[in-house]
Amino acid sequence: MKLDDFDRHILKHLQQDSKKTNKEISNEVGLSVTAVYERIRKMEREGVISKYVAILNPEKIERNFMVLCQIKLLQHTREYLTRFEKEVTGLPEVTEVFHVSGDYDYILKVLVKDMEAYREFMVTKLTTLKHIGSTKSSFTIGKVKQTTAVNL
Repeated sequence: MKLDDFDRHILKHLQQDSKKTNKEISNEVGLSVTAVYERIRKMEREGVISKYVAILNPEKIERNFMVLCQIKLLQHTREYLTRFEKEVTGLPEVTEVFHVSGDYDYILKVLVKDMEAYREFMVTKLTTLKHIGSTKSSFTIGKVKQTTAVNL
């Protein structure tokens, strides 16, 4: 789907606050409420907008200890990759998984309460997954930038 300037403006507003009404967006982008509604529905149908979510504050729910965990698999066969991906996506502490190039095969973003909770996660969950050769954990000190918005 080719996006025009109106679509991009609508998407910018939705990325800032998806609870904005079509009327609020129409006033800000200069289109009728119906036109905004139709454009949003089209972008949903086309998969440009994949879903709407509430973004939680990790500090308020005791999940503000963020770890970036690098994983190296024993082998790079399709079977190992598929099995690891299936198993790791089932771990609720893991919020993001990236298959990457370089020294490691995957980077996991893990959110837990504290260091003890991360240790428990490593011992009882992550290290029980088959085909992991090694891990390397980096503990975040602070957030410099965090956004869910995609630059349009």
